[in-house]
Amino acid sequence: LPPDAATLERARRTLAFEELLIFRLALNSIKERSAGLAAPRMDFKGSGIGRFFDSLPFSLTGAQERVIKEIFGDLCSSTPMMRLVQGDVGSGKTVLAAAAIFFTVKNGLQAAMMAPTEILARQHFNTLEKLLKPFGIKIALLTGSVKQKEKDKIKESLSDGSINVAVGTHALIQGDVEYKSLGLVVTDEQHRFGVIQRASLVEKGDQTKLRAHTLVMSATPIPRTLSLILYGDLKVSILDQMPPGRQKIKTYSVGGEYRERVYAFIKRQISLGHQAYIICPLVEENEDLPRKAVEEYAENLRSNVFPEIKVGYIHGRLPSREKDKEMLDFCSGNNKILVSTTVVEVGVDVPNATVMLIENAECFGLSQLHQLRGRIGRGKAKSYCILMSDSKSPKSKERLEIMARTSDGFEIAESDLSLRGPGDFFGERQSGELTFKFADITDMELIEKTGQAAKHLMNKQRITKEIEEAIDHFFQKTMDGKTFN
Repeated sequence: LPPDAATLERARRTLAFEELLIFRLALNSIKERSAGLAAPRMDFKGSGIGRFFDSLPFSLTGAQERVIKEIFGDLCSSTPMMRLVQGDVGSGKTVLAAAAIFFTVKNGLQAAMMAPTEILARQHFNTLEKLLKPFGIKIALLTGSVKQKEKDKIKESLSDGSINVAVGTHALIQGDVEYKSLGLVVTDEQHRFGVIQRASLVEKGDQTKLRAHTLVMSATPIPRTLSLILYGDLKVSILDQMPPGRQKIKTYSVGGEYRERVYAFIKRQISLGHQAYIICPLVEENEDLPRKAVEEYAENLRSNVFPEIKVGYIHGRLPSREKDKEMLDFCSGNNKILVSTTVVEVGVDVPNATVMLIENAECFGLSQLHQLRGRIGRGKAKSYCILMSDSKSPKSKERLEIMARTSDGFEIAESDLSLRGPGDFFGERQSGELTFKFADITDMELIEKTGQAAKHLMNKQRITKEIEEAIDHFFQKTMDGKTFN
């Protein structure tokens, strides 16, 4: 055993250094493999990209202009693009994806866009149709619920090139889906997809013997320390500017004694023609509890609180078809209140939703609260997020006060990481993927040192057999569809 605490800490840092070094070498290995591949090189000549931007009913922000130049720079290179676009909800990522898709198609290639849920895929399909159809670009929606006859027709059209763009879910990466000339792959909310899933779609471009370019979009702001770990194999572009006219969401942290006042406020907003979300926390110890909590809460609202208002509910245990129906009922305005777990965290735009009540708000991470809050404030009316909590914990109060004080997703992400640590920062979705035995991924100094060491070893070609084996072990451990990117 180490004789004292100082010796123990030195030993831990040595092991942490080795652990992070292997991680960084593995990321560099991914980069090297991509650099050795060829991608279709695109050209502005004859692309008509100016016509696309002229057709938009709004002007791009300075941040959007900067990022689209970076994307076009990648697409005009013969090295495969591997770029992440990070931006808060509403910062204008989708229009950049649409511009990249337009540019790709006008260069004689196909594009594919993959979303984590059917309803989000449908939203992207509708948006892209609106933006691209006037230019003669043919788009198809390919999801699990599409009937087999229609699926077969779409697959045939993708294979012969008569469909330019495919939008869908995991159905896009099924083995029998082939593309004539896939030039660009866009994935939305990348943390929901594993490396294997992303790679499976990119590999669909091999019919041309070229690797498809990859554009990743994420509305989850990631602190710099985590960005180096999570996205070390990707170039990162940040949209740090919101389009003008976007309403700031007023956020309040209140105790349970305000419940009747909050319900009265929701009722008043609905009488003005608006809609509301009510979020119930997940109880991880028992996966059936969230279902009961949501259904019982919705039933109580229907019977005792809002008997004259239509209330719907949604949770992870609902079959996909029922989930989609509930979301469509809410989107169409048929239901005025939607009671939900965090399944709406990544969801469709409902511009008419102006209120979100989050029950037991102390149970959520700040970044998750911020993502949920982003579901409202998407229309022209003022929007309100109410964080309800009876927690007496000073730490919980501090976290909720941060939410009430700022709407900056990156500031919130940094606070969340420092207050809760990396495991809790991502919650159940990713904590296991960032579990190191010895390393602390908030240790920026060590992360930067291992990055420099990894670069030096790669440049000097000093990768020993033992290091190669460690990298192979890393890939075996992480390449299971639940990985860091």
